[in-house]
Amino acid sequence: MRGRFRRLRRVVVLGIAVLILISLPWLWTTFAARGHVHDEADAPSADVVIVLGTAVSADRQRPGDRLAGRLDTAAALVTSGRATVVLVSGDGGGTSGDEPAVMTAYLTERGVDPRRVVADPFGLDTYDSCARAREVYGVERALIVTQSYHLSRAVTLCRHLGLDVDGVVARCDGCGPALLAEKSVRDYFASGKAAWDALRGRAPAVRSPADPAVQNALRS
Repeated sequence: MRGRFRRLRRVVVLGIAVLILISLPWLWTTFAARGHVHDEADAPSADVVIVLGTAVSADRQRPGDRLAGRLDTAAALVTSGRATVVLVSGDGGGTSGDEPAVMTAYLTERGVDPRRVVADPFGLDTYDSCARAREVYGVERALIVTQSYHLSRAVTLCRHLGLDVDGVVARCDGCGPALLAEKSVRDYFASGKAAWDALRGRAPAVRSPADPAVQNALRS
């Protein structure tokens, strides 16, 4: 009986150790973002707000619920004077449609001056959006907008890549508990790739020359 208990204890200890090891990337993204995640009402100010892309609607013309929530939040930050230029970063050739084009049109419909919207069609994932904002568009200080389950990873990656960013929790009308739980689990596992990309200093998938579009928009 005592031997069986010792074996069980070893299995439990080993299981806990494995869980902690697997969770290290998620713990990194979570704790590194502390103090840099804000609700919309408490968001600080920055010249630029970065909106991360995600799937558009089935008609390929409108943002899906999650993307619309991100854009509505960014538009509110501009309207309230806490941001001036919006950098929409997503996949211009995505399976659901041209994310930055849809994002730009939606923001314009909501009263954001199109001269203040810059589109990056090669923000193929969160890491690439952060890297390109810094390397291609010369952004040094920004707000970044996405849903709560994704925000800590986005903030941590951007800060690791040299951007002084604060995250703002995006609205998520139509996002039920099941969807949020599913996305939270997905993001837990995505943190492993984020940590690996950061550790090896991966270059963005698409390299581009410096683009002054953000600086020009700030001067417009």
